Amino acid sequence: MPSRNGPVHVATTRRIYNGKVYESHLLRRTYREDDKVKHETLGNLSHLPPDLIDVIRRRLRGESLNPDGSWKIVRSFPHGHVVAVLGTLRKLGLESVLASRRCRQRDLVVAMVVSRILSPTSKLAAARALRDETATSSLSLELGLSDLDDEELYQALDWLLERQKRIETKLAKRHIKDGMLLLYDVSSSYDTGGCSGLVNFGFNRDGDNGYPQ
Repeated sequence: MPSRNGPVHVATTRRIYNGKVYESHLLRRTYREDDKVKHETLGNLSHLPPDLIDVIRRRLRGESLNPDGSWKIVRSFPHGHVVAVLGTLRKLGLESVLASRRCRQRDLVVAMVVSRILSPTSKLAAARALRDETATSSLSLELGLSDLDDEELYQALDWLLERQKRIETKLAKRHIKDGMLLLYDVSSSYDTGGCSGLVNFGFNRDGDNGYPQ
C-alpha cells in the first residue's frame, strides 16, 4: 500500500459545456502506485472565495504571504457558543415565528434572545457587546448588527410588543391541541415595611405571611 501522507496541493480543472467554462478547485495529493502517478482528492474548495483559494494554493507551495513570513492576529471573537445558540434557535424556527421575513428589528430581537442566554445583562450592556468597537463575541457579525445604536434595542422591543398576538397565535397553532393542559407561572413581587399607609397584613402567593406588605 503506497504512503499517502505526502504534501497536498490545489489542482484547478476547467471544462467547457454549452459554451460556458466551469472551473473546479480540488485539494489533492499525488502519489505513485505500480509505477503509475495517481491523484487522491481530499476536498473540494470550489465554494470558497477566489482570494482564499489563492492563499491556500500559495501557502501549500511554501510561499510567504507577508514580508516577515508570519501572520499577525489583530482581533478575534469567541464564536462557538454563538453558533450553538443561534443554530439551535434557527432550528426551532423562532425567527419565522417572530416575523416571516427578515428585517433589522427581527435580527435585533434574535440578538437579545441569544445574548440573554449567553450572558444576561442590561440592554445598554447588550448593545455594547454587539457594537463593532466593543463586541464581545461574533454575534453582531453573524447578524450584521455592528453599527448598532443603543436606542434601537428599545425600539425593537416596541416592535415585538406590537406583534405579540401574532406570535402567540403562531405558537398556539404549532404547539397547542384540543384537550391539552397548559401550565403557566405568574411572577410576583412584594415589599415589606410599616411606613406606608398602603401596607397591611395579608397572604401572598409565595407563602410569606405575617408581614405588613
